[in-house]
Amino acid sequence: MRKAEIRVKNTRAGWLIQNDTGYQFEYDAHYLQSGHPEPVSLTLPLRSEPYTSNILFPFFDGLIPEGWLLDIAEKNWKLNQRDRMGLLMACCADCIGAVSVHAVNEEEAL
Repeated sequence: MRKAEIRVKNTRAGWLIQNDTGYQFEYDAHYLQSGHPEPVSLTLPLRSEPYTSNILFPFFDGLIPEGWLLDIAEKNWKLNQRDRMGLLMACCADCIGAVSVHAVNEEEAL
């Protein structure tokens, strides 16, 4: 299992988890109860129930760099282009826009 903290404008908005069955995204309960929560994407509207998918949600996949920048990331971190969750966690802590992805190590994930 791999887990990433998803932030909107540097505030924890939820969690993205990859496990044996696919992917799950769930908004943080405190975030949902905050003054004016914003969805991370129009395709992932605010709700308390988790979203599940067999593939990485297209919004998150779209955050991963392409072209020469992806080549640099693959070489520097020795990541496979097919490891979309690994690329997302390695490359998307400082994205353009309001959403960022921060890897959670195994001790924090439990």
